[in-house]
Amino acid sequence: MVSLAFHNVSLTYEGSGRAVRALDALTLEVMPGEPVAVIGPSGCGKSTMLLLAAGLLTPSEGHVEVGGAQVVGVRRATALILQDYGLLPWKTVADNAGLGLELRGVSRDERRTLVAEALERVGIADFARAYPGELSGGMRQRLALARAVALDADLLLMDEPLSALDALTREDLQDVLLGLWQRRGHTAVLVTHSIEEAVYLGRRIVVLSPRPGRLSAVVDNPAMGTAGYRSSPAFYERCAQLRGLLAGEGAVHPGTAPEIPVRAES
Repeated sequence: MVSLAFHNVSLTYEGSGRAVRALDALTLEVMPGEPVAVIGPSGCGKSTMLLLAAGLLTPSEGHVEVGGAQVVGVRRATALILQDYGLLPWKTVADNAGLGLELRGVSRDERRTLVAEALERVGIADFARAYPGELSGGMRQRLALARAVALDADLLLMDEPLSALDALTREDLQDVLLGLWQRRGHTAVLVTHSIEEAVYLGRRIVVLSPRPGRLSAVVDNPAMGTAGYRSSPAFYERCAQLRGLLAGEGAVHPGTAPEIPVRAES
């Protein structure tokens, strides 16, 4: 069974005196346990895709399915992680991690157990009693991940969750995301502007056209998740392939410096 499917999905935002078509006739299937990255020009509907999958928006045309059922509202086993973390500053780390469980009516004792396990998995168990304002950006993002882990979500939707982090912290969190997927086997859809991040975390990489977003290309990336992939020739080749596709869509200028260092020939 397909985990997530967009069936000829279009969405038009109706504004004051102006309608903006964000997505146009998008058809895409994501298989159970598959990590997919979505990349494309700014404003091409990448975030709209995630909001539709999460049940927070309704398509103007077509429909979205999760687990074979049409999405008609928020689904309990779907987790959405946004760039701004979505943390409540007056609640502790543990309480923030357990917020989704609390909203679902999970008992306090069970929440305590699930939250402790989730914080341990993302490496911030020692900060359970701290508050978000006491955490670095990377730790706040780990906390947002812990909330999804505590929910035991089988579909993890991520909208540029690492874009505000410095390069070293971003790589560290990419490894955390990869490790979580390898251990849990959930379906993951990551929206990113980073070519390198898309190649590191996507078994398939979906390229969208400029607005209105249409499916421009799907790049298979079978070596994703293998040991040492980030420094392998295959990784650099896939990044170069993706850069060429995005240049064709006007998302990057073909004359710009590469996002990753060019590997010198020996």
